Amino acid sequence: MTYFIAPSPYRMARRWAHMAEMEPSNDFTLSVDVREEDEAYIINALVPGLKAADLNIQVLDDVVTISGEFKADESEYLMRELPHGSFRRTLRLPVALDANQAEAKITDGVLTLRLVKAESARPRTIKVAVK
Repeated sequence: MTYFIAPSPYRMARRWAHMAEMEPSNDFTLSVDVREEDEAYIINALVPGLKAADLNIQVLDDVVTISGEFKADESEYLMRELPHGSFRRTLRLPVALDANQAEAKITDGVLTLRLVKAESARPRTIKVAVK
């Protein structure tokens, strides 16, 4: 006789509810574009109205975390679509990164982050000697 054990259908719902209680709610999710070049990854994100001091960027191995806060005034609005509140975006890239060579700049409200791949993750060209 064969017995099948089915997981509880409510286990995932309880886990999600528990995670929602543990993490603070963010008002805004930072959208990003990630592009790969031979030696680096380029990440672009829209951060209108933010200055470099308003952002916190951390690089550890293959994980990049971008966090910050859009300051909100206490005015009353009829419609509010511009981003406001804190945000935190964590990305895991396919290879390790060299944090010492990371570059970030903000131009016209667009954050451009250049993350250089670690030397061990870069492709190598090997020449074959002909005898």
